[in-house]
Amino acid sequence: MNVRSTKRGGFTIAEIIVVVIIIGVLAAIVVPRLTNRVGQARSTTAGANANAIATAVDAFMADCGNPPPGADLASFLMERPASVDADKWKGPYLRNADQLKDPWGQPYVLVIPGQRNADFDIVSYGADKKPGGEGDDADIVKP
Repeated sequence: MNVRSTKRGGFTIAEIIVVVIIIGVLAAIVVPRLTNRVGQARSTTAGANANAIATAVDAFMADCGNPPPGADLASFLMERPASVDADKWKGPYLRNADQLKDPWGQPYVLVIPGQRNADFDIVSYGADKKPGGEGDDADIVKP
């Protein structure tokens, strides 16, 4: 008679535990590094977007003069303010209103006169959404 082997191929519990531990160690090393990169990418994006908004504000100021006092960016970059002649306004100065929000979902702030620049500043308050901070929470001020 032929005797068939009943031994099955597969992983032992010890092998599975070793693999899980290795995956856990790798995740503990890689995840913090990726998290830092995400924060850096958001800050870089916020700076680039703030520069684009600053260019749009410069264009508005060249066409129409200073923005209305206390105006938010959307009120004069996306729509013509009532105080500006239709002949002067060449907007909208941005493609869409989503450009007026930073990577953390908060609107960019226009500061006139600027603290860093003579005419104005475009500010994002960073991840903490409050003035001040360091790292990912640091304010981004452009141009």
